[in-house]
Order: sequence, then C-alpha cells, then structure tokens
Amino acid sequence: MNALKGLLAAAALAVAAAALWWRRNPSACPYSQRFWVQAPHPFITRERLAEILPVQPGDRVLEVGPGTGYYTLDVAESLWEEGELDILDVQQEMLDHTMQRARERGLTNITPRLGDATGMPYDDDSFEAAYLVTVLGEVPDQDAALRELTRVLKPGGRLVVGEVMGDPHYVPLKRMRLRAAAAGLAFERRLGNVLGFFAAFSKPGDD
Repeated sequence: MNALKGLLAAAALAVAAAALWWRRNPSACPYSQRFWVQAPHPFITRERLAEILPVQPGDRVLEVGPGTGYYTLDVAESLWEEGELDILDVQQEMLDHTMQRARERGLTNITPRLGDATGMPYDDDSFEAAYLVTVLGEVPDQDAALRELTRVLKPGGRLVVGEVMGDPHYVPLKRMRLRAAAAGLAFERRLGNVLGFFAAFSKPGDD
C-alpha cells in the first residue's frame, strides 16, 4: 500500500513538474497530442465565440493557431462564400488536418498559411477581425504577437482572445489587457469568468 502511495505521489510530482516546465517554456501543442485541442472546450464554446466576435458575410477574418479546426469550420460557415477565413499555424500537420475537415464539410473559403504569430505573412490593415483561443500563452513573445495582430487588423478591427483555466499557458485577463494596451488595442469587454473567458479588443479607427 505504501509503495502504491509512493508511486502515485511520484507520478503527481512528475505531472506537476512537466506542467511547470511547459509553462516556463511556451510552445504550440504538438500534433501528436492533438487530442487536447479536439476535446470539448468548456466556458469557451463556439457559441460564445460567435457572440463576442460577430462576423458579417464578406468579412476577412484571421485565426491564429487553429489546431484541428475546433472553431475554424463554424466561423468559416458564418462568413458564407463572400467572406474569407485565413488560418495561420506553425505546424503544417495542423493546417492539413483542418483543411481536410473543411473539404469534408464542403467549405472553400479557408486559406491556410504556415507561419509564426510574431511575424505574420500578411499586409497591414488586412482583416476586419482576428481571434486566437488558448494560443497566446503558447507564443514565446506575446508582445510581438499582439503588435502583429494590431498591424494586420484594419482600423476599427476587432480581436478576440480566449483562455481557459487548466491550460498550462493560461493568460490572466489583467496581464492580457496590459499587453494589448501596449500593442495599441483597446479593451472592449469580457465574456465568461476566470475559469474561462473571451476578451474582446479593438484597433482604433480612423478619425
């Protein structure tokens, strides 16, 4: 019995150590562990994303870190054929997986790009909206990523960032607001609570 308790304690310590290491060494979830991004997302549901990031047919929208397309397909459908959803990821396997799912659903308005959030392959003022969910904390340089998001958004464009407690890369709202403000984004509102939330920001419009 004591041996079993010792093994369980050692396993718990190993898990805690791994989580601490992962938090201190941010990186994208590997494709081999994609089950984490495919699981249901409590508190940060697709419906809540649609509520805080209303898109219009004809909009061009950017998703950073789509994973296997948990949010991607619904957003693409909401844009209809007149709109376009660009997805950016550092892993080609994630992009390929998402595009396969899009083809199976008959979606043709998604454009994948392999790239880094800190140096996006898009022109200035390209998007009406952008979003990233449980991704910001995975970027080693969050400030650079937020500056890039500000750059590629059109004046008046909106950004939504989603976070959920339990993610080792969880970014608290207070810290996020400070970083976003430094990048030139204005905080609009939060949907949800500390356990899981979407935060909406906007890029100042032209006067």
